[in-house]
Amino acid sequence: MTLKAVLFDFNGVIINDEPLHDRLIEQLLIEENLRPDPVEFRQFCLGRSDRACLTDLLTRRGRVVTADYLDRLIARKSQAYQTQLATIDQLPIYPGLEELIFQIRAARLPMAVVSGAVRSEIELVLERTHLRPYFAVIVAGDQIQTSKPDPEGYLLAVEQLNQLDPTLMLRPQNCLAIEDTFAGIQAAKAAGMQVVGVANSYPFHMMQRQANWAVDYLYELDLERIRQVFAGKERPLVETAEG
Repeated sequence: MTLKAVLFDFNGVIINDEPLHDRLIEQLLIEENLRPDPVEFRQFCLGRSDRACLTDLLTRRGRVVTADYLDRLIARKSQAYQTQLATIDQLPIYPGLEELIFQIRAARLPMAVVSGAVRSEIELVLERTHLRPYFAVIVAGDQIQTSKPDPEGYLLAVEQLNQLDPTLMLRPQNCLAIEDTFAGIQAAKAAGMQVVGVANSYPFHMMQRQANWAVDYLYELDLERIRQVFAGKERPLVETAEG
């Protein structure tokens, strides 16, 4: 088996913005005359799309959740997110990201973003950090029907990469996903991919139990060794509970 593509999560892997999302969700609930619960963001929102997160939070509070209602809330939150980012001179991109992208480009592997985030938010961050040209495909939360841990987003990314380059003949088994949450790891594995868990949102030992590989920081990811594991020439860096 050959490693042919690398697929990145966005929030918590490319940009350190989970605390901002937590505050914006809390603000949104308050504006809707609902009481926030600080525990719920990690339970219902981390690694999932705004649509899935807000649906669960509102349903738990007895609100009738219609598609139009959700659309309005997501649009308000997205606008608030982009307004907040406009006040930040240097966006909080994770250390080691640019070096990892350099390694992947040197290996001539296509890259994609697979995220529950709104596409306009992903595009904004990638454009401001000058990373947009490196990602051939973006699969965002507002273009798919389901949220992680469903594998739909990852499978769609494989399909779109193949459409861009039919000679790639990409299958999920040829892909490496980089994730920071349990929902994301489960989605990538359900799609048939191997996963690096980065300890940005959960401790290393928890990533180690869930992912095929675990690292504390992106700059610790040894792409060449992972390629050797894909090729069957080395054992995995981390033995998971699944073996």
